Amino acid sequence: MGKPTGFKEIPRIDRNYAPAADRITHYNEFTIPLSDAEVSQQGARCMDCGIPFCHQGCPVDNLIPDWNDLVYQSDWRAAIDVLHSTNNFPEFTGRICPAPCEAACTLNIDDAPVTIKNIELSIVEKAWEEGWIQPQIPPHKTGKRVAIVGSGPAGMAAAQQLARAGHAVSVFEKEDGVGGLLRYGIPDFKLAKQVIKRRMGQMKAEGVKFRVNTHVGSDDLPTQQLLDEFDAVVLAGGSEQPRDLPIPGRELGGIHFAMDFLRANSKVIQGVTGAEERLISAAGKNVVVIGGGDTGSDCIGTSNRQGAASVTQIEILDKPPDKEDKGLTWPNWPNKLRTSSSQEEGCERLWNVTTTAFLGDEHGNLRALKCTLVRWDRDPEGRWQMSEVEGSEFEIKAELVTLAMGFLHPVHEGMLAALGVTLDARGNVQGSTEGADAYKTSIDGVFSGGDMRRGQSLVVWAIREGRQCARAVDEYLMGMTSLPR
Repeated sequence: MGKPTGFKEIPRIDRNYAPAADRITHYNEFTIPLSDAEVSQQGARCMDCGIPFCHQGCPVDNLIPDWNDLVYQSDWRAAIDVLHSTNNFPEFTGRICPAPCEAACTLNIDDAPVTIKNIELSIVEKAWEEGWIQPQIPPHKTGKRVAIVGSGPAGMAAAQQLARAGHAVSVFEKEDGVGGLLRYGIPDFKLAKQVIKRRMGQMKAEGVKFRVNTHVGSDDLPTQQLLDEFDAVVLAGGSEQPRDLPIPGRELGGIHFAMDFLRANSKVIQGVTGAEERLISAAGKNVVVIGGGDTGSDCIGTSNRQGAASVTQIEILDKPPDKEDKGLTWPNWPNKLRTSSSQEEGCERLWNVTTTAFLGDEHGNLRALKCTLVRWDRDPEGRWQMSEVEGSEFEIKAELVTLAMGFLHPVHEGMLAALGVTLDARGNVQGSTEGADAYKTSIDGVFSGGDMRRGQSLVVWAIREGRQCARAVDEYLMGMTSLPR
């Protein structure tokens, strides 16, 4: 694959970012793309490693060496066909996927993996520019109707696959815009919403109908009506129940779930009517972000763009090592210190910190966090146990806190409770991924995929599950299927 000696001759070059001082003044995307010639050169670095471990790292089973070689050969048209054969939305994954494929790349043994994520994004953006991405309208209609609840990446992937199989597909979204977490949960500076609208246009031409402002399980649309009117239903509503922090002072003003903070700001940026009234502003405030993941990072970038006085991010776990031990971790995703573009824009990062109380002022608003240091030790059975470090208490001044500690499971109230689907031990919709019952719930004709089934995960996993769930639905409706897994 690629040039046989390319990985020896050509250094790794990835796309760059605009300077932090510039990019925090706006909410536009700020990556600086490489030229086509430079991307082709990076494709040449894909070596003939025998076993493509990048496949192991990619949840959607992208044929990575194949399109790397095609880009090296400047056959971009063939490259997008190969890329689309496994991934409906490479413009999403090319922007926000953490790229486990690059961690698994053989060249990552020397810390210089192929720039797979950038090549993927370059292929799909060139395809849009050249007009190669067109609706794939099915030659025949099946007469079957499928309802998909949730318009995130899992729901969108399932919808597109099922529409191309000839089914009449309706997607129901409780928000006023399509995209699920992609629409309002991920800031515009990481994913421009025109990217979603562009793909929606293709899907509408393929026959997908989108119904926004429709909350299934409420008075908008009772669940029984959905079961009565459609031949199959796909539950792809995501994992939206946030992990709370029920400590003294939680009721104080200024403490918000991260997604509420991000959603309110995104709606203002996207010009949603009345959104200004619900904006949660960090302007002039000392902000503390509790949680060290991607959502916490998005809170940092948003707070800095709003004009926060300071931003501090606290994480309860140990600080990861600067570099992983490749002999122990490769080709798996390693635990190592990573610094996001938002963290680069300005924040103080603290590890081994737990918050024990929120402290308020005389008006009932947050003024500080009471914290303590913790340590992690293994018990006799080898399990990690946390303990507080005696005498390590301290306070952090804050007028705004965002809780970015992840999500527990789907919201049970409303649709899931009304349907009565069986849940697993973690509170997700129960369903397997293999065999005759793949993606089926406990109710006949009702399927589930994405975070609603597997729990909080990556966009790339959601796309995979949406595609596989669509295959299961098609087989259920027609007795056979030609859709790929």
